[in-house]
Amino acid sequence: MTRQRRRQRQEQSTSSIDLIGEYLLQNILSRLPALSFASAACVSRSWNSLCNLLLSRPKLSSAFSLNPSLRDAVKEVVNEVLSEPLRPHFAIACISPSFSLRLAHKLITEKLGSTTPVVTYESRGIIGRDALTNEFKEVQWDLTVQDDPGAQVDNLSPSPVVTHGILLTVGFLPGLKVDAIPLLQSIEVLMVDQFVMDIREYTASVSGCTSPAGIIMFGVNCAMSLETVIVGDENGRFLHKRPGDTGNATRSRKNSSVGVALTFVRDRNKPHGIGDIEFHCVLSTGMLPIGPTFKAVAVRESREECSTWLTARREELRDILDGETMINDINHEQWVLWQLGDRIEYPFFYIGVTKRRKCSVGLEKVKWVTSLVFHEVTGGDEEYLFVSNNGIKTGDTFRFYYPDPSSASSSSSKVSEKFRLLKQDWDHRSQNVRGGNKDVFGGMIFACCGRGEEFFGCPNVDSAPFLENFAGVPLAGMFSCGEIGRGSKSLYDEEEAQEQSSIRCCLHAYSSVYLVMSYTLSQPEH
Repeated sequence: MTRQRRRQRQEQSTSSIDLIGEYLLQNILSRLPALSFASAACVSRSWNSLCNLLLSRPKLSSAFSLNPSLRDAVKEVVNEVLSEPLRPHFAIACISPSFSLRLAHKLITEKLGSTTPVVTYESRGIIGRDALTNEFKEVQWDLTVQDDPGAQVDNLSPSPVVTHGILLTVGFLPGLKVDAIPLLQSIEVLMVDQFVMDIREYTASVSGCTSPAGIIMFGVNCAMSLETVIVGDENGRFLHKRPGDTGNATRSRKNSSVGVALTFVRDRNKPHGIGDIEFHCVLSTGMLPIGPTFKAVAVRESREECSTWLTARREELRDILDGETMINDINHEQWVLWQLGDRIEYPFFYIGVTKRRKCSVGLEKVKWVTSLVFHEVTGGDEEYLFVSNNGIKTGDTFRFYYPDPSSASSSSSKVSEKFRLLKQDWDHRSQNVRGGNKDVFGGMIFACCGRGEEFFGCPNVDSAPFLENFAGVPLAGMFSCGEIGRGSKSLYDEEEAQEQSSIRCCLHAYSSVYLVMSYTLSQPEH
């Protein structure tokens, strides 16, 4: 055998060993937990390149724990969420009110580091997979039970009493940048205009445009561009941390945060080869209108109690109606509709108010925006109808609505059908090279706390549409008290799409808002 032949065989053998070694190393790195994976990425340039290759696609990881010990619960969810390679770009921790919000936020932020934006939030319940058993559940907190730190939660009974728990969701989103932008309030002023401008300025600095790809809001509902998908919960206590913060960013000497927007922005400087992430919002409604359309006549607000008193008249009629008269009329119509013998003095109603307002924040020209906003009816007397929250003006029109499980179940089935058609469409496009391969990598649900097993009569109805169509894809959710949702018209039916184009409805009631996260592979250049 010639020397040249031996050299060629030796080079081929070395090359094969290198390939086998690289394959084995990649296989080992892919099995590491997140913290060990991060350390491995710092070993050398070649290891860093392999780690970047393994994390070239987006990832959502989520788990919950019902452990009554907060420290143990945090340990369980962190270990499960970070059990695989992951670089946290954002984190949301939903906890029960029985836990300390401040301590939970401190424990979570210490685990995830200073560069990760984190929102820790008190929810009315959680939706997801158990960190220890991997069982999927929808859990609502039973806050009527006396809080006993020594009590053991019985998870074996058909309807266990659950008072403690935490759900942790962490996302890795290559091609996007994320920040937690607060809505600040001074002693007398709520700085909504500054809040919207902060979001737009941050978006413009990262992407070159003023419309974020998506926003998850907590404690606030605020109008943004129709191009932006918005989900969240208007109510609930929270703490947040922005990238680089070392202390509590929720309060300062001059201002306090009353809301926060977890803002997702497309990075115009994203690395070559990274695909596109999209957010899609779908709504499952749960209420039906009842009775005629009214127009507000006299309106009084109590900002301290966050309530409104009003009188109204039916459209095209002159007689002014008090609260008691309106409620009695609606009670009678509901009695006829449901054919019930027992009447409830103040049934559980909402009014859906159509509001037409000027919008000028960050715009060169003032625009008129029409929105539909729900207010819970809290009572009525011989003078006024009492509803929650402020913002109603004389001349606004409204209708009464009531929660209906049958309507909610039907709407949930429609959502499942939309997901099925959406999946079919994406699978069809993926067969076309030009269309790109689009996959769903995660989802979130913001469901009204009035829904759930007690409302529907069976468990996991709200999560079913996602689980039926995207089996194996991580899903996290929470039960809210004022669910926010507005997004892609393509996921609404024709009638809903027309309504979305003329009337904005961001804040819902007795509904479930679905956020679907998809990823389209980057196409190679020819």
